[in-house]
Amino acid sequence: MSESDEPTQEEIEQLYSRLAKDAKQGGYNLNPDVDFVKGLVKGLIVNTQRYGYQACPCRLAEGDKSLDLDIICPCDYRDADITDFGACYCALYVSNAVLKGEEELRSIPERRPSLEERQRLQDRKQASEAEAGLSGQRLSYPVWRCVVCGYLCGREAPPEICPICKAGKERFERFI
Repeated sequence: MSESDEPTQEEIEQLYSRLAKDAKQGGYNLNPDVDFVKGLVKGLIVNTQRYGYQACPCRLAEGDKSLDLDIICPCDYRDADITDFGACYCALYVSNAVLKGEEELRSIPERRPSLEERQRLQDRKQASEAEAGLSGQRLSYPVWRCVVCGYLCGREAPPEICPICKAGKERFERFI
């Protein structure tokens, strides 16, 4: 695809299929509105061409991968947004309740800090890592353990479904 070309339908279908498969394997759900999702997929393809990485199509990317790591799809905010609002910011991923029609999609506030705040956080993190060395590092997120299979994940809240054994989030316990 050249820089001025639109993504082809084949490219959109391929990425859509891959995202759907990855979501299912990971215990996530894509938005059931296939046309809406394919519009987002088109944006992911355009951003991959533009920046060299799959920046979220619903946010403005800086064009510097180190500053955009948090919005490379799936973004760092997906799990918290799904837990709190039933969908991620761009509504590519939705909760089981939204998928089943038990909960409606609603507006989701932006969690992403400003560029200045992200740069300050990055500088603080680098300084504390350098100061602490390997032995003094702290985890950024709590670690959750699936009591069924032992799967571990670091995030604000447990996933809705364990990506390994498909147990529900009630089967997770805080590990660290």
